[in-house]
Amino acid sequence: MKDIRVRFAPSPTGYLHIGGARTALFNYYFARRYNGKFILRIEDTDRERFKEDSVSQIISSMKWLGIDWDEGPEKGGDYGPYYQSERTELYRKEVSRLLEEGKAYYCFCTEEDIEKEREEQKRLKLPFRYSGKCSKLSKEEIEKNLREGKPYVVRIKIPREGTTEVEDLIRGKVSFDNSQLDDYIILKSNNMPTYNFACVVDDYAMKISHVIRAEEHLSNTPKQVLIYKALGYEIPKFAHLSMILAPDRSKLSKRHGATSVEEFKEKGYLKETLVNYLTLLGWSPGEDREVFEMADTTKKFSLDKVWKTAAIYDIDKLTWMNGVYLRESDLDYVTKEAIPFFIDKGLIKEEEVESKYEYIKRVVDVIREKVKLLPEIADAGEYFFKEIEEYDPKGVDKRFKKEGVVELLEKGKETLAKASSFDVETVEKAYRDLIDELGIKGGDIIHPTRLAISGRTVGPGLFDIISILGKEVCIERINKAIEFINKNSWNLFKIGV
Repeated sequence: MKDIRVRFAPSPTGYLHIGGARTALFNYYFARRYNGKFILRIEDTDRERFKEDSVSQIISSMKWLGIDWDEGPEKGGDYGPYYQSERTELYRKEVSRLLEEGKAYYCFCTEEDIEKEREEQKRLKLPFRYSGKCSKLSKEEIEKNLREGKPYVVRIKIPREGTTEVEDLIRGKVSFDNSQLDDYIILKSNNMPTYNFACVVDDYAMKISHVIRAEEHLSNTPKQVLIYKALGYEIPKFAHLSMILAPDRSKLSKRHGATSVEEFKEKGYLKETLVNYLTLLGWSPGEDREVFEMADTTKKFSLDKVWKTAAIYDIDKLTWMNGVYLRESDLDYVTKEAIPFFIDKGLIKEEEVESKYEYIKRVVDVIREKVKLLPEIADAGEYFFKEIEEYDPKGVDKRFKKEGVVELLEKGKETLAKASSFDVETVEKAYRDLIDELGIKGGDIIHPTRLAISGRTVGPGLFDIISILGKEVCIERINKAIEFINKNSWNLFKIGV
């Protein structure tokens, strides 16, 4: 296999969509698998849709995912510049060559002229194809129009007969009827190249060996192949990735939830989760497992295992997978990823992170077992950092209204006060001994105690909570709960009311 060079070429018109992220990821895997080069190119010639901050957002999202490139913005390389807007002279040079060779022509048709043709073909119930009338202009007519400054575009001449075939590495041979194409524009009236033309010129100039991209570009491929042939370029190998569809098999959109990498980051998904999920969204290693590390996938990746059928986006599976990563990833890593959400929730201040880090880590450790997203760690751990503002109403009905609950809480408080240490094992043994001594079910004291010190009915193990909060806080909260119960104001659940 000759030198592998692949590229990801996003248009800076918004955030990095998960479809684009998957395309970048598969190109990255392919390059790394075969010791090739992965190039990042910014296709920013569509100035009408261009968004100033989109480039930085795309780059930031790729870095966050761990998709590193060998050549491109911030890296440089031998085949730059890597922004299409900085390569316009090259495009115009190649357009001029096609004009000189008679493979392209100036088109001076106005929008009104084109619309008339469109209406006429519509009347005849034909799909619109430009007639190509400007291709018949004499040299003198062309020169006259140019001297007069008439607006123009440049069109490439397309064979009207035969087929254009593409050997797709995923889909096999795909044929396109040339009669379905017209002499499409390669240079717009603003002197900027069209996507299909710039793409071909850049891929050739950058020595791209394989073009791996989304299925939506398959229809562009015959147009690009014909440009390759007109320019006399070697044609790269193509591979078109299947679409990503919503659960109802419609096109994935905002109404189906988060669709950009930035959104998933903000919602509290780990980058490892998203990479893992996107990897399996259209590729299968042929193994009966679903959790893969990036480095592991790189060793196994090949295009023959990429699906031909559409991949279905399943947010529930993604969220489940994130829960797996939260539980199994290094604790320090998860803690550091969770800290921004604690700060956003106002539970800690940035300047407190260092001094409270070990405490935060203990909280994260006991909570991560039962959550699926990073913000849920902060939500579930709120009572570790601030006073309880209210008790769960259903918990009050079920636990605090039970006869004899005050006495049990008092007994528990006494047990905590006598505890020689506050590690989990010591506290649990003291409570188990008390339960045996009183001849009660464990839940009779464990459940109301949990509600008293956390305000909640569910969460980490009670003895983990007690150990982390410490003796003083636990006793203080039990006292408040007893006071609350004794007031017997069951219609008011706010503490102190």
